[in-house]
Amino acid sequence: MLEKVQVFAPASVANVGPGYDTFGFAIEELGDIITLTKRQDDMLKILPAEGADLPLEPENNVATVAIQSLLDHLGSEQGMDVHIKKLFKPGSGLGSSASSASGAAFAANILLGRPLKTPELLIHALEGEKLASGSIHADNVAPSLLGGFQVMRSYEPLDIFQVPTPDNLHVLIIRPDVEVKTSMAKGLIPKEMTVKNAREQWGNVGALIHAMHSADFELLGRSITDRIAEPYRKQLIPQYDEVKEEAMQLGSVGFNISGSGPSMFALFKDEKSARVCQKYVKEIYEKTNQEVMMHLSKINPNGCQVI
Repeated sequence: MLEKVQVFAPASVANVGPGYDTFGFAIEELGDIITLTKRQDDMLKILPAEGADLPLEPENNVATVAIQSLLDHLGSEQGMDVHIKKLFKPGSGLGSSASSASGAAFAANILLGRPLKTPELLIHALEGEKLASGSIHADNVAPSLLGGFQVMRSYEPLDIFQVPTPDNLHVLIIRPDVEVKTSMAKGLIPKEMTVKNAREQWGNVGALIHAMHSADFELLGRSITDRIAEPYRKQLIPQYDEVKEEAMQLGSVGFNISGSGPSMFALFKDEKSARVCQKYVKEIYEKTNQEVMMHLSKINPNGCQVI
């Protein structure tokens, strides 16, 4: 059996407009590299991380909480050293804790001889995510673990499914260098919404799913509209309205906030338009001396993978 394994767990975009806590898709290149090494005892030891300052106490780290959930389920006392390398900044709205929890559960399962199928690891990864967010949210965890565009039909019981996406769909991630705390972003959202807004939200959910199935980019552009989070969370993101307007004028077929922000995503049906948008968005932030990170990707179909 293996003594060491290294995996890549992708970052992800959650909500995707109208799909609050329901939609999420994986992206390419950004994510976590997680390395697990077997120990001769039953300890889970976290080594100092690269790219971020993460908790070293096993009970306070999402990766080891996910691993412990899996070990408890299997009745195993296998100890492991855990090393996490972050390829993107935590608190970016791209599912940092979900990447760590998913990658750790996936890697631990491999190190233990693959006793569970990958979809069965979701409940263990969710235990790690619960530590970070205070409750179970699979909209980042499921795409990081399984790849593609995932939909959470139900949380009780947990029921998810994958939606096909157009091959030529490109995603431009735009992240201004500000911190948005998830707790603050969630606190801005009203506890109630009008019937009018709810009706529009449900219509956009259905339209977005159909647009992905049919590669109807005009419908996609009309359906990535959010009445729950965007109107309230955009105030936390510098130049949000200006960037969104610029992206839509340059051919974006959908623009919104990724998760709690501050990252935004703009969808394009060709790479050239996305790169033009990237240039103009950079100029917007240069005018205000604001640092911005941008990343061009396609929807990652693979989820966690051994590297």
